[in-house]
Amino acid sequence: MKCWQGIFGIYQMMEAERLICATQSLIISIGRIQRKHNTQQNVSLVFFVTFADYMDDKFSEIVLKSSEVFMRYGLKSVTMDDIAREIKVSKKTLYKYVKDKSDLLCNVMQGHCASDVIIMDEILDRKLNAVEEIIEIGRYVAGQLKMMHPSIHYDMEKYYPEVWDMFENHKAEYFYTCVAGNMARGIKEGLYRDNLNVEIMVKLYLSKIDLVFDATIFPPNKFNFVEVYMELLRYHIKGIASDMGVEYLRNEIKNENLNFYQ
Repeated sequence: MKCWQGIFGIYQMMEAERLICATQSLIISIGRIQRKHNTQQNVSLVFFVTFADYMDDKFSEIVLKSSEVFMRYGLKSVTMDDIAREIKVSKKTLYKYVKDKSDLLCNVMQGHCASDVIIMDEILDRKLNAVEEIIEIGRYVAGQLKMMHPSIHYDMEKYYPEVWDMFENHKAEYFYTCVAGNMARGIKEGLYRDNLNVEIMVKLYLSKIDLVFDATIFPPNKFNFVEVYMELLRYHIKGIASDMGVEYLRNEIKNENLNFYQ
């Protein structure tokens, strides 16, 4: 319950900020944040610098650095001793802000969810066409996948159900809304098939994302997350695109705009 209250509080603060700064919102400073913190090659730092505005400075530093540790080593194998050592704080300081590892992970997930909203809203506000927009969303997702330890998805689902529920709820609500809106606009623009069942296709797409992390299907020693996700994204767009949309996608691929490795 504490985790859910925390994330709803973040959303409320974000909405309040948008009302106060209607012309710029929370996300207008993303580029400035990247330059200030030299984060062009460190996507996780971009995520959590934005989230840090809502935290005590020391706590935001702990959450940011802990996230980097979890992303690098996974969840289950990392202990609170490891966290304290890696982020160079005493365990006493660590436990001043969180009661245990699960509590820390809840805060890390809150940061990811809040940052998803900020960065995804920035993409949506750019008024790209539907194919361009889903490609940009794909770049964002791929940026996260590049840094993710192969065991994170499995560890979260098996050992940290509260954190997993937060992730699944965020995907089922916020990401569902984004993808459904993209499909509806793509149909209107003539880039997606006009006979799409949007509800079915959104559910299929979001469920397929979980397959990216399934080690029984894509063993980490043979596949990497970004490679699998890139193929999934191309498969998804081609499956829903009209002839005009397919031609647009073909041009994007030819221009290497779908190269997530750059």
